[in-house]
Amino acid sequence: MLEAIAASGAPAPAVLGVGDEALVLELLPTGGALSNAWASLGSTLATLHRANKERYGWTEDYAFGPLPIANGWADDWPRFWAERRLRVHLAHLPSSLARRVEALAADLPNRLPARPKPALLHGDLWGGNVLVAGDKVSGLIDPACYYGHGEVDLAMLTLFDRPDGAFYDAYGPLEPGLEERLVIYRLWPALVHLRLFGSGYRPMVERFLSEAGV
Repeated sequence: MLEAIAASGAPAPAVLGVGDEALVLELLPTGGALSNAWASLGSTLATLHRANKERYGWTEDYAFGPLPIANGWADDWPRFWAERRLRVHLAHLPSSLARRVEALAADLPNRLPARPKPALLHGDLWGGNVLVAGDKVSGLIDPACYYGHGEVDLAMLTLFDRPDGAFYDAYGPLEPGLEERLVIYRLWPALVHLRLFGSGYRPMVERFLSEAGV
């Protein structure tokens, strides 16, 4: 994943060695604050998202700790999001939440574009995974890459961070209806947090479902 990020032209540490128990990475300069580097992150993310494939998904599945993440290739984006990112959680949710998630999954063809450009996604883009030196992004780390709608990274970034106008100016034009889709895309990390870290994240899940109107 780091090699794919670097190949896109976005900064990432070089992979120096890989073993069963260790990953050795290039040491990149740090010490800067993301609050001073929003414009750099916007242009970095635009560069990353210009790396494209013909389909949605990734070459293999992976996991966030004990939680498996399915990435099988798909040609239909709403179906990918419904099957790989929402319905996979249904058996692990309280029935009241599961019904609402299923209702949203069933309606995704009416809410998400069928064939957005399959962009290379970081997949876990939050401030802690962005290295900064001065006012520039020196590297993106700890990715969970796959190809999908670029707005997924925007949704994850704005889940806990608040990019300023310089970020959006550098990233480029946004598509109409963005805010409605961001709620749907934020639901996935909220569900992941609920399963990994417990009921304290249930209000976040319920809030996103309510904002989505289900």
